[in-house]
Amino acid sequence: MFESIINLFFPKVCSGCSSFLLANENVICTVCRHDIPLTNHHLNPENDAFKKFYGRIPVLHTSALFYFHKKGIVQELIHNLKYKGHEEIGTVLGEWYAEDLRNIELLESVDEIIPVPLHRKKLKERGYNQVSTFGKALSSNLNLVYNDSLLIRNVYSKTQSKKTLLGRTEGIESIFDIVFTEKNYNKHFLLIDDIITTGATLEACSRALLKIPGAKISIVCMAMAQS
Repeated sequence: MFESIINLFFPKVCSGCSSFLLANENVICTVCRHDIPLTNHHLNPENDAFKKFYGRIPVLHTSALFYFHKKGIVQELIHNLKYKGHEEIGTVLGEWYAEDLRNIELLESVDEIIPVPLHRKKLKERGYNQVSTFGKALSSNLNLVYNDSLLIRNVYSKTQSKKTLLGRTEGIESIFDIVFTEKNYNKHFLLIDDIITTGATLEACSRALLKIPGAKISIVCMAMAQS
């Protein structure tokens, strides 16, 4: 009853279109769920996300749940997750994508989920890493370890979305590093992020992880930018 009263005065709205949510809807309304552009990458091992890293880094699997278009539903979801404190969006997307990823044979050997990290200053400013709830939902649903201490960001940088393409890639190799021991050897790491754009950040993170002897890399993101 108390929850009903709260919803009466502070109704829950869809994180994609801001329409009021019905009683059986959670975070994203049914209309947005139907209209969101799914990639279906999980059905095609050599999808366009996987091809983005051809000749750049050795990855076993790469995929994203949605396509990202400017002024689209996915942009609104990511914006609300990243800048408005709606971490529950990450949880919903992680639970959603886990249903697809659990059927991918290449991911059966994954040992740990590794989020692309924020610099400690950025983490303090924002209060959270926007991919943490996504990663933890994947961890819970796929029964995998979530490890946010292995990969670190050494350099504080401005928001990526406000940079030019050149600014996003310049000097990025030195931004990330790892702190590892022998217990991390020969592991298959699932690297996660919010959006695949140029792929430069994910490439730099992967190169850092590949410093670990015997390391293998797969990449999963919430969305992939599509022109």
